[in-house]
Amino acid sequence: MDSSASNNQNEGNKIQKRPKPSMSDILAGESKHFVSELSPYLPPELVGGAVPYVPGTEDEAVWNAASQACSTEKVNYTYTIYEGKCWYLACPSSALASNPDSWCPLAAALPGNSEFWDTETVYIYEQEGTAAALRWEADTGRMQLYIGAARTILPRVQSMEANFITINHKMADIVPWKNRSLKTEKLSRATARVLLIAGLTINFICIAVLGVEYSMTNAVDRNLQAVKQNTIRVSENLMLGAYKALQSDAIRYMVRVQEISDILSSIDGTLTRFEVKKGGRVEWEALVPQAYSGGLPGLYAKVQPGLEKDGRVRIRGTK
Repeated sequence: MDSSASNNQNEGNKIQKRPKPSMSDILAGESKHFVSELSPYLPPELVGGAVPYVPGTEDEAVWNAASQACSTEKVNYTYTIYEGKCWYLACPSSALASNPDSWCPLAAALPGNSEFWDTETVYIYEQEGTAAALRWEADTGRMQLYIGAARTILPRVQSMEANFITINHKMADIVPWKNRSLKTEKLSRATARVLLIAGLTINFICIAVLGVEYSMTNAVDRNLQAVKQNTIRVSENLMLGAYKALQSDAIRYMVRVQEISDILSSIDGTLTRFEVKKGGRVEWEALVPQAYSGGLPGLYAKVQPGLEKDGRVRIRGTK
């Protein structure tokens, strides 16, 4: 039973989806060179299969399986994820040497893509005498791919007891090939371009900041005369303060204390009190041996009545 005729009515209202530049294309600055109008091409060395779906490793798993199937690491592949498996088609990169900007319309029949209905349908694509058919075994659920001359493949497919759909490459959503090496190189170019732009941006910002600072510095009114006068005035105030500090009575009193201490130390005397009263009047007391109770040279003091515990007498002076 041919289902392609029943789909023609819906295909008239369908808009074909084309690939768009990815973020890596934009970052690498290659979006304007991105080719979205891919031409349909059926590679003669096309292979297909399925591998278990492990989240995060699907691309690696499909590339590894495709490399083993094609006996080379330089492969182009495409895949979809459906019911816990990654369904893929692949071919050696050398098979697209004459058709670099192309896509395989049979990829639109992979589970999850625009032309896929169910696993009980056979999907056929024919181009320039070559035909390919995609089907799933009813018992095992394995995907089978037939490719060869149209005169051989088509009669074999039409003899199967199943519905079949002929893929229209003008209406099917375009599924571009993936190439791991090209993707890695594109990411490298994108990284280098982003680093270059970031470095240039930072440099321009630094230059702009320096320019603004330089302009602000030149715009400042440098009143050096006022600064000089302020400096002189502050210096004079500091000198005057230092002079007044030197003329302070505290120094004079310290000198007097030192004089009294020197005299008392020579006669085994002890200064016990030195007090400056209100109005600058000085009063001091000391303990001296009884032999010096009659007076001391350089000291004008009066002997206080009584003796101290150590046998010395207390004298009191006011100068």
